Amino acid sequence: MPPEAPPAVESTLHSVADAVRNGNLQTFWQQHQASILHLGKSLLLGLVILLMAWGFSALARKLILKGTRKFDAVDESVGKILSGVVRTIIWLFAALIILDLLGINTASILTVLGAAGLAVGLAMKDSLSNIAAGLMLLFLRPYKLGDYIDCGSVSGTIREIGLFTTTFTTPDGLFIAAPNSVLFGAPIKNYSRNPRRRADITVGIAYGDSLSQGMQVLLKLMQEHPLILQDPAPEVLVSELADSSVNLTLRFWTENKDYWEAYWSVKAQLKDALEGAGLNIPFPQRVVTLAK
Repeated sequence: MPPEAPPAVESTLHSVADAVRNGNLQTFWQQHQASILHLGKSLLLGLVILLMAWGFSALARKLILKGTRKFDAVDESVGKILSGVVRTIIWLFAALIILDLLGINTASILTVLGAAGLAVGLAMKDSLSNIAAGLMLLFLRPYKLGDYIDCGSVSGTIREIGLFTTTFTTPDGLFIAAPNSVLFGAPIKNYSRNPRRRADITVGIAYGDSLSQGMQVLLKLMQEHPLILQDPAPEVLVSELADSSVNLTLRFWTENKDYWEAYWSVKAQLKDALEGAGLNIPFPQRVVTLAK
């Protein structure tokens, strides 16, 4: 049940209405001057408290966001969530103070809100588990905004980390919102976390070609590529003696930001590099022997 207005305020409002109807405003002022001044003072103080709450909440948001940006170990989303919580607490205190000024019993309101909060908490236990998982993800930081991750059936670039969900953008432009409890309970593969990545590309040469020559050609290709790091040194390994070809694997390291550009660039140069050296990339072959 909502709290009732205090008797002094209620009677003052009724008296104002009666005085307006009867045209006895001067008499009303003389009889209820103290009550009107008290009500006006309470409303004025309430307005001042609202303005102070607005100023303090804006200042708190600014200070929290500025403070979290100074620490690389703290994700930007932590500042947004903390500022939102602090602003809510400030406005809640302001509302309780204003209600107390108007003579409303705030203790009963807090009791009702506490009981309602308990009931809502029991009914929303799954949502609360998402909040707990969201807080753990924000402080453990297995990923941050802008990282590309793969977690179970979900993969994409992190766009926002909230208390309930984390949102992604996939490479083909789709929007994904995943519950935090799902992400926290599964292994997370972060492709953007480390500064360097290794690429493996496999290509086959014919059995009749020189194996050492093929390895030298591919190694030279990687050594001359501007985006491939030379420390660790690139390698060419014999990965498989397949049915129709000897498969060679090119293994090289790049800066994380250059990974895909280097990967597709090397793949595009493989054919010309091997054929320019007189080597062949064989087609699958079958030898069929007919019995007489």
